Amino acid sequence: MRETSNLPHTVSTSQSKIILASASPRRRELLAQLGVTFAVRPSDVNEDPLPNETPLETQQRITRNKAAVADADADAGAWIIAADTTVLIDGEMLNKPADAAEAWAMLRRLRGRAHEVQTCLVVRQAEAEAIHIVKSQVMMRHYSDAEIAAYIASGDPFDKAGAYAVQHPNFSPVAQISGCPLNVIGLPLCKLRQFQQQSFSCGVGNVPCVDHECARTFRTAATSTDYYPK
Repeated sequence: MRETSNLPHTVSTSQSKIILASASPRRRELLAQLGVTFAVRPSDVNEDPLPNETPLETQQRITRNKAAVADADADAGAWIIAADTTVLIDGEMLNKPADAAEAWAMLRRLRGRAHEVQTCLVVRQAEAEAIHIVKSQVMMRHYSDAEIAAYIASGDPFDKAGAYAVQHPNFSPVAQISGCPLNVIGLPLCKLRQFQQQSFSCGVGNVPCVDHECARTFRTAATSTDYYPK
């Protein structure tokens, strides 16, 4: 985790404008749970890894670029929030599957195993910037080949990192999450908490968040099909 020491620890939302540098509807819905007013300003940046980059270096570069693009057109003093979430297994990033064969390969590889979901979160104001790396351990259940086939046939995996949705109502591939479950969705509110004066909790339906207080309260994702890693 990297933080600049001159970035304030809290933001008064009545005095500062907040900009979410993301087109993700999941991140918009999650940020709205804080009860803050914000603008959405997607940043279309190249997300392809560069030669010899580690997954973490790729994420940091992408997320900082997202924040910088949004900040370039922002009002003075605005707070910029940018994030990038990836699925990691055996040290490899699993991005969105290009076709059914790749989705099959990803879902079989993840089946019955633990993997890591990692989000790089950037909060920026003027020249000050804080970078957080948030990690959650995800254990997948032993779903069948028939379940994989039905899920792929639904068309749902193809815009999801790792080819799965955390709370897809029919597939439901996740057995357990250790760490912040909203990190798996793509916006770890537990880290944004320190920049916002209102307290809150988080959690994802009936998937237990083993090491986090958020499991007890925030339940909106349990009935939503819009909460996916991205």
